[in-house]
Amino acid sequence: MGTEDLITKARAGDDDAFEALTQPYRRELQVHCYRMLGSFQDAEDAVQDTLLSAWQGLSGFEERASLRTWLYRIATNRCLNARRSASRRKAREWDVPGVEPPEPTRLGEVLWLQPYPDSQLDGVIDLTPGPDARYEQTESISLAFVTALQLLPPRQLAVLVLRDVLGFHANEVAEMLDSTVESVNSALKRARAALDTKLPPGGDRVPAPASDSPAEDAIVAKFVAAYKSSDLDSLVALLTDDVFISMPPLPFEYQGREPASGFFASIFGSGRKFHLLATRANGQPALGAYVRDSTGISHGVGLFVLTLAGDQICAMTRFENTVLPWFGLPRSIPSR
Repeated sequence: MGTEDLITKARAGDDDAFEALTQPYRRELQVHCYRMLGSFQDAEDAVQDTLLSAWQGLSGFEERASLRTWLYRIATNRCLNARRSASRRKAREWDVPGVEPPEPTRLGEVLWLQPYPDSQLDGVIDLTPGPDARYEQTESISLAFVTALQLLPPRQLAVLVLRDVLGFHANEVAEMLDSTVESVNSALKRARAALDTKLPPGGDRVPAPASDSPAEDAIVAKFVAAYKSSDLDSLVALLTDDVFISMPPLPFEYQGREPASGFFASIFGSGRKFHLLATRANGQPALGAYVRDSTGISHGVGLFVLTLAGDQICAMTRFENTVLPWFGLPRSIPSR
């Protein structure tokens, strides 16, 4: 059945027709909302709101733009509204029992950040963006890129994602945001300049090994071995000089090998015994972290996402254990 027929049926109240119309765009809309919001949960909520609004407003869809562009318009504006609420969220306090961390290098600005499961990127990361896009799809889902986006003012963020990541034309973006082409171009210029200052320097950095390659597997295996055995020297040897450690929604950040070494020393000094399970997030290797209790059961305590440079680790982001189910990881591992 063609698009026109589906639209006609959906306007008449056929929810199966509406599902057939919108399902092909659902996953890419969720990734779009994730870039806008930095939160997997909030992105899912925004997509649900988008589809409900589209269902209720389908009679007003004039078909001057494509259905996909119309859905992106709704989703973008839902995200702009959601960002106003998210800005009021508070930082969490350190709550890891038995661990007293060293003084952080600084306190982070982006506190509400969540990882995105690679299993949800199938069919999205390979999409061909519009001709005006400036960023590769894999780069634009990385944690460093998504984090930098959250530091932009909301409308600048929306314009940059729509223009430079998705490749919509300026006139399309102006229509989506009820703005003018001149205003869109001005916002884009400011957003590009700001983003350049917020992305971590990488011009001289050795590229990361290919995803799921033997080289990537080797680095991750060394990290796992060092972490499980609390081998601080071996772990620190894997880190770049400018390694960056963050742990949203905790504000603590550690920049540089020596501060990172102090942080890991505080973790290992607690005597905790770890088990790590491999997964992937944001196109990067990730590890579910578990701590063994006195009965031998290992309980999930968080998720580590590693950013690689050559055969070293240039960043590690630690997330709370509430994210583990999104990656198909258990809350606990029985004793063996």
